[in-house]
Amino acid sequence: MGLQTTSFLVGCRSDKDTCSNLKHLVTDMSLFENWIADRTRNFDSSGIRKMFDLAAKLEDPINLSIGQPDFDVPPPIKEEMIRAIQDGKNGYTLTQGITPLREKIQGIVDDQWGHSDRQAFVCSGTSGGLMLSIMATVNPGDEVIYFDPFFVMYPAIIELAQGKSVPVSIYPDFKIDIEKVRDAITDKTKLIILNSPSNPTGVCFSESEIKAVAELAAEKGICLVSDEIYSKFVYDEPYVSAAKFNPDAIVIDGFSKTYAMTGLRLGFVHGPKKLVETMLKIQQYTFVCAPAPAQWAGLAALDYDMTPYVNSYRAKRDRLIEGIGDKYEIVKPGGAFYVFPKLPWGDGQSFVEKAIDNNLMVIPGNIFSGQDTHFRISYAASEEKLEAGIEVLNRIAEEGA
Repeated sequence: MGLQTTSFLVGCRSDKDTCSNLKHLVTDMSLFENWIADRTRNFDSSGIRKMFDLAAKLEDPINLSIGQPDFDVPPPIKEEMIRAIQDGKNGYTLTQGITPLREKIQGIVDDQWGHSDRQAFVCSGTSGGLMLSIMATVNPGDEVIYFDPFFVMYPAIIELAQGKSVPVSIYPDFKIDIEKVRDAITDKTKLIILNSPSNPTGVCFSESEIKAVAELAAEKGICLVSDEIYSKFVYDEPYVSAAKFNPDAIVIDGFSKTYAMTGLRLGFVHGPKKLVETMLKIQQYTFVCAPAPAQWAGLAALDYDMTPYVNSYRAKRDRLIEGIGDKYEIVKPGGAFYVFPKLPWGDGQSFVEKAIDNNLMVIPGNIFSGQDTHFRISYAASEEKLEAGIEVLNRIAEEGA
């Protein structure tokens, strides 16, 4: 029936009445529904986008929801991108990235780890790196372990690869119980995803936690993907990468958060050569390459000192926790630019709706979790907005539903 209807539709362009009637027929038969691939059905559009739609009526909101820096790309980095555009560096690049940027990243990786079989390449954002990593490793039915709360993209990409999500809870203190991870492993486990500092909690896992996960993955012959996009936003302890304890770990990092280059779609991956070659093969037929001018901007970014920005975000974190700590139960985050407080009352939806009624935008925790007990605040905002948000959060905690 679908083929017959489609053929008739192509042949009826001159008969407006017939085509109009057919449009209703197609709708009644749910033809478009039949066209949609099954792999898309088990995840929904981003809940964060839905919250933005809910808050669209607000004028000049106190926006503590957005997951990107509130500062602009530093001027020398922008100038290098403008120069690249003006110099005509706007075409396709090598799939693995322009040679100067890739070699510079490779040099940093080699100096840091000294792994004989660790190769770096440039990708289209860390989201692209995640997609490539999972598509390169996960077969239909393979299981992927990650920690709950989690970055919203993990289960969606796993579903696209027709894998099975296996979330492991780290509530209430957002610490990894390695025995829970061991218990979650089956003969179908292909991959473990580690994200530190974490989105949405901002928590940095301890060196001992990261070491335990990395060594368990190596012991069991499981691929480990370490999502390290917030590696430069670490405030209290030196940053620890899973690659320190597992030379076969795939590491994903990038420029989006550190340098406010979120819209320029520039990331990088490093890992075992065989896996990288497979990811590059997929990139060649999907993303093709990262945007060329952004790659030249990235080359300049690697030489830019972001310490003042990191210090500013540390101060904002401390101010937020000081400001609402009496009213909310909080696990102090060690990195990124998020706080994940426990709800003082009600569920995430009702709390966020109350916040919106007070001109404040935050994100309900169930978007990032199988639980509905917390909510996410982003302190990537001006000091003025942060102070206004603190005042509203304290007020609605006291008022209740």
